Amino acid sequence: MLNDARFAEHFIYYRRNKGYGPIRIRLELIEKGIKEDLIDQHLNIADNTWFDDARHVWKKRFKEILPQDFTTRARQMRFLQYRGFTREQIESVFKLCQTKS
Repeated sequence: MLNDARFAEHFIYYRRNKGYGPIRIRLELIEKGIKEDLIDQHLNIADNTWFDDARHVWKKRFKEILPQDFTTRARQMRFLQYRGFTREQIESVFKLCQTKS
């Protein structure tokens, strides 16, 4: 039998590599019956690499095409939100891309 800590660590690694953010991963672990204190030990939502992950997921899905109107921006933001990234992580994607343009 796999212990919960090892399962949580592996699950976080697997889902993160599939392009999911910390909020969604956390909820999925809770649904699987992993205790929240154990999740907090392994899933660091404040980790700055989540910002890079959010940008990578956005870049892969939208080919670095910045939204030109509110509707497109909202659609792109909803996609990242569905993937489980925080509002701060999502907003950083658009700020970083606008400064590079």
